[in-house]
Amino acid sequence: MTSYALALGIVASLVGAGAAYSAQGAAQGNASQPDFSPDNITGWVALNYGDRFVQPPSGAGPVTDDPAYPFVSNQASTATGQQPTFHISDLNNPILQPWAKDELRKRNEHILSGKPGYSTQASCLPLGVPAFVLHPVQPLYFIQSTKMVLMINQENLDVRRIYLNVPHSAPVIPSWFGESVGHYEGDTLVVDTIGMNDKTYIDNFRTPHTNRLHVVERFRMIDGGNALEANVHVEDMGAFTAPWNAIQRWRRVEQGPMFERICSENPANHFNHDMEPIPQDDTPDF
Repeated sequence: MTSYALALGIVASLVGAGAAYSAQGAAQGNASQPDFSPDNITGWVALNYGDRFVQPPSGAGPVTDDPAYPFVSNQASTATGQQPTFHISDLNNPILQPWAKDELRKRNEHILSGKPGYSTQASCLPLGVPAFVLHPVQPLYFIQSTKMVLMINQENLDVRRIYLNVPHSAPVIPSWFGESVGHYEGDTLVVDTIGMNDKTYIDNFRTPHTNRLHVVERFRMIDGGNALEANVHVEDMGAFTAPWNAIQRWRRVEQGPMFERICSENPANHFNHDMEPIPQDDTPDF
């Protein structure tokens, strides 16, 4: 058995017990605390196929599409007949350090030369933080207890572990998702994440970052519990000129228990893209 298969079994067990686990957390916690998934069928799908952050009402914001190259999603292409496109980043965003801007420029040139610009999701790689909340189409699930919150993307069953009411480790060992600690402030789950390695990206534009990245997310339900909103605060003076903020929103869906969607068990490069090889291994882990 591979370590992935073992991990999948553990996640499946947790999801199957999600309703009881969440109810236990609500019973032992404060009644005002949000219950993001009160059963094992409630998930959250990003609004407008949200693979990009929404700009904040004011102040420095995330990298967005270059207005000279409007983005056309597969869904918009189906509705309008327009040719779908890849994201071309706006290099005029003042948050970018010169080296980070240069990395985005290389990707833009790669795409504009006629080559594909798929996100790292196509290579079965972990999305990291904060890009974890930018998965389009596939729902996001929560499992809550008094000591931990699990966030699970149905696509590839990536899991983030948020440890509640504890400080960060000293030191924090860098990893794909970093170390997330959290607490509730009334109806809001506040998540503080540090310790990310520099192998992931901030977003689906492939905005780079350093291991100094520090992310604070604030999750709360809005619209009478029919929508979920995350306000994201990003600091990394190694990659950005200033802290900046962004927003992500989801709609509630009740489509049944989470599906098994295992990217790494099907590692064929169907898209023939050359920006990133798909990890493969011919031998089991143990």
